[in-house]
This record gives sequence, structure tokens and C-alpha cells, in this order.
Amino acid sequence: MLKEIRPALLLLLLLTLITGVIYPLGITGLAQALFPYQANGSLIVKDGVIIGSELIGQNFTSEKYFHGRPSVTTGTDAQGNSVAQPYNAANSAGSQLGPTSKALVDRVTADTAALQAENPAVPVPVDLVTTSASGFDPDITPAAALFQVPRVAKARGLSEDQVRQLVQDHIEGRFLGLIGEPHVNVLKLNLALDAAGK
Repeated sequence: MLKEIRPALLLLLLLTLITGVIYPLGITGLAQALFPYQANGSLIVKDGVIIGSELIGQNFTSEKYFHGRPSVTTGTDAQGNSVAQPYNAANSAGSQLGPTSKALVDRVTADTAALQAENPAVPVPVDLVTTSASGFDPDITPAAALFQVPRVAKARGLSEDQVRQLVQDHIEGRFLGLIGEPHVNVLKLNLALDAAGK
């Protein structure tokens, strides 16, 4: 019996070493050598302090900043109750509400009405009232960014043309010209706003 078990145990040990140690260390080393920025989380540093990642959305609520997509992530309060905590990194998830959910329809309707009051001349872009599957989408469509230009310009005392140009400068195209859709990274755009002053 030991004769049959020994090769199985040796194979288990060998495969554990290869797939559990050598392969992960090799891939990690390769990623650090070839793509260190991406391998370390695409972190954005300002004045020596990490302020975010270009891969994870943040909860901008001030009128002076562009807002990202809604986030319906939750957390727990001191009593252990589930409460809304937008962009809660410990709880990445969508709302799990289906298209016929009254709660979802009511939230989207209320968000749309509030945004339409902010900019009545332009239809509300869908990504400003719908969430992503993770709840942390860092990007919005160019239409969603341009929709917010009047509010941001007014709050900062800048001309709409200045703010619109900042948005145009931060539109990222399709990967290799084929994959994905044009998008604007909200954190990068807001940092550019701060750098522009006011």
C-alpha cells in the first residue's frame, strides 16, 4: 500500500510546490519587472501621499467635483445593521435588484429627476443613474462628464469652455482602437480640476 501512496504524495508535493510557490512567485516577479505600476494597483500619488487608484471609483459629493456612477455598496453600523456606504471597498457588489424591482425603479427615477433639475437642457446619461456590477467603476462616459460641466464650472467659478476642455483632454479612447468604449477617469479629471485652480 505504501508503494502506491508514496508516488501520489510526491506528486502532490511537487504540484503544490510548482503551482503554489514557483508559478505565483514567477508571475509576481514578471509583473513587477514588466508592469510595476499596474502590478502595484495603479496607485495615484499626490504630494507623496497615495490618494487613490485609477482602477477604483471614489465617492465625490462636492458640487466642485465630477461625480462617478452611483455605488450601492453597503456596510454595517455599530449595531450590526446593514447600511448604505457608497464605494465601501470591503463590500464590492451590485445591488442584485432586477429591472422590474420597484426599489431600483424608484431610485433611478429619483436620481434622474435630481440630475435633470441640475441640467434641464440635456438628457441624463444612463451611467449617472445606474450602478456597475462591482460598485467601484472609476470611469464615466464622455457624455456623463460633459453633462456635469455646467455644475462644476459654476461651483468653481470657471468658464464652461475651460471645464469642457479639461473633459475633452481626459477622454481615453478604445484600447488598441477596438476594445471598450471611450471613457473618462473621474479621479484623474478631478485632480486636473484641482491643478487648474479655484
